[in-house]
Amino acid sequence: MAGADDFLALQADFEEVLASKESKDSRRDCILQHFSKLDKNKSFRIPDFDKDLDWLNVSAPLQFSHDGSLQGKVVVLDFFTYCCVNCLHVLPDLHRLEQRHSLQDGLVIIGVHSAKFLNEKVTANILSAVLRYDITHPVVNDSETSLWQKLSIMCWPTFVIVAPHGQVLYYIVGEGHSDVLFEFVELALEHYRSQGQISPHTLLPLSLEKDQQVEAPLSFPGKVHVGPGPDQLVVSDTGHHRLLVLDRVTGVVQTIIGGKEKGFQDGSLQDARFNSPQGVTSHGNLLFVADTENHALRQVDLSSGQVTTLAGTGAQGEDKQGGNPGPQQPLSSPWDVATGVSPGGEEVDVVFIAIAGTHQIWAYFLKDVTWWKSKPFKAGSCARIAGSGNEENRNNSYPDKASFAQPSGLAVSPREELDSLFIADSESSTVRALSLKDGSVKGLVGGDRDPKNLFAYGDEDGSGIEARLQHSLGVALLSPSGPLLVADSYNHKIKSVDIKTKQCTTVLGTGAPGHVAGGDSSSVQLNEPGGLCVDTQGQLVYIADTNNHSIRVLDWNTKTVSQVCIIF
Repeated sequence: MAGADDFLALQADFEEVLASKESKDSRRDCILQHFSKLDKNKSFRIPDFDKDLDWLNVSAPLQFSHDGSLQGKVVVLDFFTYCCVNCLHVLPDLHRLEQRHSLQDGLVIIGVHSAKFLNEKVTANILSAVLRYDITHPVVNDSETSLWQKLSIMCWPTFVIVAPHGQVLYYIVGEGHSDVLFEFVELALEHYRSQGQISPHTLLPLSLEKDQQVEAPLSFPGKVHVGPGPDQLVVSDTGHHRLLVLDRVTGVVQTIIGGKEKGFQDGSLQDARFNSPQGVTSHGNLLFVADTENHALRQVDLSSGQVTTLAGTGAQGEDKQGGNPGPQQPLSSPWDVATGVSPGGEEVDVVFIAIAGTHQIWAYFLKDVTWWKSKPFKAGSCARIAGSGNEENRNNSYPDKASFAQPSGLAVSPREELDSLFIADSESSTVRALSLKDGSVKGLVGGDRDPKNLFAYGDEDGSGIEARLQHSLGVALLSPSGPLLVADSYNHKIKSVDIKTKQCTTVLGTGAPGHVAGGDSSSVQLNEPGGLCVDTQGQLVYIADTNNHSIRVLDWNTKTVSQVCIIF
C-alpha cells in the first residue's frame, strides 16, 4: 500500500490531466474515473486517529475503523490551527458545505487541530476558539500533529477528502478553493451513493460545546478604546457581533451598536449588523470599526445614530494594492484601526487599518492627501500603504518591500513625538514600527533575523530580538513617547517596551491562562488578551481579556488590577 508521498505524486499527475479538461462535464468524468481508479488500486487508506486524543463537539471519540460512526460517510478533514487567518477564512466555506450536504446525505466534516503555537496545544484554548468561531462540526486536538505527519501535510489549512471505505481521495491545500472542495465532495457523494456505500445513519455522537455554555454580558471581547468622550469606553463585544459604549467609571452601558446576531447591514444603531468586529477607534463623535468577518471598515456616527460602510464589500478580497473608492474596494480581515495624520497633513485625515488577511497595512483617507513620494490619494479611497502581501517578518526601508505576518494591533505616536505606527504582528510574534515620515519598517521586539522564520516565539523578557512573544495581538502607548504596552496574547501577559532601548518587560500575567481576579498585579491571570488601551491621563490601562469574557483595568501607578462591571 502506498504512503502519503506516493499518493501526492499520483495526485499531481492526475491534476495535470484534470487541468486540460475545459468543460464541466469533462471534469466530472475525469474526477469520477479517478475515484474508480483509486477504489480499484486501494492506494492509500486513511490512518486512524490516535487513541486518547481530546475531542470537541462530540460525546465520544471518532474512529474510521472501529466505532462505525464514520462508516458510510464521505469525510472532509480540515487541518487547521486557530491562530491562522487563512484557516478562519475557510470556515464559511465549511459552513456552506455543511448546509448543502447533511449527515444524512453522507457528509462528515472533522476539524483536525494541529497547533503552531504551544498555547494552541491546550484543549481548553481550542474549546474557546471553537466557541468563538461557531464551529459546530467535530474537532480533534491532534496536539502532537500525528495525523498531520502521517499524511505529509505541509501547511494550514489543508483539506483531505476521504471515501466511505477509508480511501484517501484528494488533498486541497490553502484557502480560496471552495469551488474545488464543493466539486469533489459532491462527486464523491454521487459516486459512492451509486455504489451503495453511502449510509444515511446518524450515529455520530454530536454534542455541541456551545449548548453547554452559560450566557455572559460579553462574549470574547477583542478590542477596547477610550473614547469618544474622556469618560467613555468602547468595547468590541466580538462574539456578540456588537459594540458597547460604556461609562468607564460606572460600567453602565450607554449605547449598544448592532445586535447579537451576525450580519452586514448599515442603518440605525439598532438595525445595523456586524460580524465579529475587532478594532475600534474614534475621532470626534465618529467611531471607526474593523468589521473583521465582514471584511469591511464601518463608521458609526454617534450624533446621527447611523452606521455606514466606508470600505469593503462584505466579501473577502484578494487585492493587495487598493486605491478604489471605499465601498468598491474589497478588504481581507481588517483586525485593528487607528486614526492619524498623513505625511503632508495638519490634522487627522487618515484611518490606518491592519489588514490581517493579506498581511498588510492599509489606509482609508478621510480627505485628499499627499502620501510618501508625493503620491496623491482621494478622499474616500482605501489603499495599501505598507506590506508586500507576503507572510513574512521582513523589515525594509521601502514600505512596499517590507512584509508582515497577520498584523493585528495598531498604535500611533504623533508627529511631534515618534511619528510612527506601531504594529502587533501576530504570526511573527513581533512588534514592528512603521515610520510615518518615510515609510520605513523596523523591528522593535521579538522575531528572528530570518524574515521567513515565523516560529521564533516564546516568553522571554529581553531587548530587541532577544525578547520573545507568542502571537502578540495588541499594542497601546502609555504616553505619546512610550512606553509601548503589548497584549502578548498566547503568553496571557501584558508587556511593556521601552521604545528607545527596546527593552521588553512583563508587567501583568503569570504566563498561565486563568482568571485570578483583582489585587496585586503579580498574581493576576489573563486568558488570551486581544487588545488594550490607555486613558487620557496615562494611568489606567483597559485590557480586553478575551477568553475570560471581561475587561480588566490595570492602574499603572499602583499596579493593582480590577474589572469593569458591565451594567445594561
